[in-house]
This record gives sequence, C-alpha cells and structure tokens, in this order.
Amino acid sequence: MSSTTDKLKGLANEAVGNVKQGVGQVTGNDRLVAEGKAQELKGEAQRTVGEVKDGVKNVADSLTGRR
Repeated sequence: MSSTTDKLKGLANEAVGNVKQGVGQVTGNDRLVAEGKAQELKGEAQRTVGEVKDGVKNVADSLTGRR
C-alpha cells in the first residue's frame, strides 16, 4: 500500500471508531464502545505507518539527491 492509502484508511478507521464509541456511549453499549476504541487505535496505527513510509521515502530521496 502507498503511504497515502495507509493514511487515508487510517483516518477513515479513526473516524468510524469515534462514531462507534459515541453511539455506544449514548446507547450504553459497552461492546460498541470497545469496538470503536479498537478501530480508532487501528486507524492511528495505519496512519502512522503511512507517515513513516513518507519519512523513509524523504530520507532516501535526500540521500540520493532526488526530490
């Protein structure tokens, strides 16, 4: 996956996770809150992977003189 794809999927998972947590809190559904938190954390990890890929690419480009 490209870094952009990782970041976009991560942001989407974070958003869906936050919605699940909110709905779970409003309805008193602890399971939905937990699922939402897990999905949010998954999204944060995906987004971080994308950012790391960008960083590695930037370092490699600077070492080889590409931009």
